[in-house]
Parts: sequence; C-alpha cells; structure tokens
Amino acid sequence: MPAWLILALKAVLPHVGTIVSAAAPAFTKKSADAVANQTMLLQQQITELQAAASENDAHIKKLAAQIQNTVEVLEKGASLAERRHQRILVLCIAATVLSVTSLCAALFILVAR
Repeated sequence: MPAWLILALKAVLPHVGTIVSAAAPAFTKKSADAVANQTMLLQQQITELQAAASENDAHIKKLAAQIQNTVEVLEKGASLAERRHQRILVLCIAATVLSVTSLCAALFILVAR
C-alpha cells in the first residue's frame, strides 16, 4: 500500500464516526395527533432541518480543512520522494561511470601485459 494512502487514511478515519452520526436523521416524527398540530409540527421540523444544515456546514468546513492539510502533507511527501529519487539517480549514474571506468582500466592492464 502506498505511503501517501496510509497517511490519508490515518487523517480521515478518526472522523468517519462523527460524519456518520451527524448524517443520521434525528428529526421529529409524526405522532397520532399530528393532524391537529400540523403547523406546529412543520415549524418544528423546519427548525430542526435548519439546525442540521448549519451543523452539516460546520462539519463540511472542518472536513475541508482536514483534506487541505492532507493534500499539503501529500505534496510535501511527494516533493521529498522526488528529491530522493533524483539523488539516487545521480548516485546510480556515478556508480555506473565508475564501474565502466574500472572495467576499462582492468582491460587495459590485461591487454598491456
């Protein structure tokens, strides 16, 4: 599993329970005398929906901030990996050049004898 995916999962997983519990409906249910108090019931349900929408807005803002932090961490990790890759590539090229030079020197010594 890629390292960036593990970091992303570690950042998001602790908040899955909060998101699920916030998404679960907890609204007023209709009762037997709902016909008599329909206007009052509708007003109460509207108030609950507005509160739920406000709460969802807060959760979305919090999640967006966490996603932004996750993306920043992933970008830092990618740039670090890119720099490491460049260093390893330079070392490999240097090792190849050194080994070819050594091989040429050894062949020259063998032929010169």
